[in-house]
Amino acid sequence: MDRIKTYKEFYIFYLTEHSNKTCRTLHFIGTALVFFIAFFAVYLSRSFIWIFVPVVGYGFAWVGHFYFEKNKPATFKYPLWSLASDFKMFFQILSGIISIDPSKDKM
Repeated sequence: MDRIKTYKEFYIFYLTEHSNKTCRTLHFIGTALVFFIAFFAVYLSRSFIWIFVPVVGYGFAWVGHFYFEKNKPATFKYPLWSLASDFKMFFQILSGIISIDPSKDKM
């Protein structure tokens, strides 16, 4: 596969790599927990808590990919675009632009 050259093109690819409802659900939960952990790290002024952010964020996502989606996370080839897309997907699910159930997406 050729390298993807634009973010718009990448995000379309990203959503196709998240076509399993359980995978998307795990991504959503992991990202929500990342915000929760980050809030408490700041609120409690405990820098050691930050170590849990990537563990939880990537942990939930990778379980979704390896066990349910059965593909390799895009993070390995496009780390920054994948991170940005995870947050974009989270907020689009939260706002109803896309569904946690990919079969119900209108995009």
